[in-house]
Amino acid sequence: MHTDTETDPDTSSDMDWQDQALCAQTGAEFFFPEPGSSVREAKRICGMCAMRSACLDYALNNDERFGVWGGLSEKERLSLRRMDRE
Repeated sequence: MHTDTETDPDTSSDMDWQDQALCAQTGAEFFFPEPGSSVREAKRICGMCAMRSACLDYALNNDERFGVWGGLSEKERLSLRRMDRE
């Protein structure tokens, strides 16, 4: 996901994927929908994005708990993290 916050210069190269991600060109409402709303559109956009794996890696490494990242919802990422621990 694209954010507008400043990044540490030492890690900025790790965040370059955000500038190329399709989510940076669309509205956040797709990726952070209201509770109970569909994430179908966000997943469709993620499915076309070349930065999907970098986005998912970022979300997993930084314990992102909200929104769609790398094509996965909060529940899907939690499930993936649980499987990795086993």
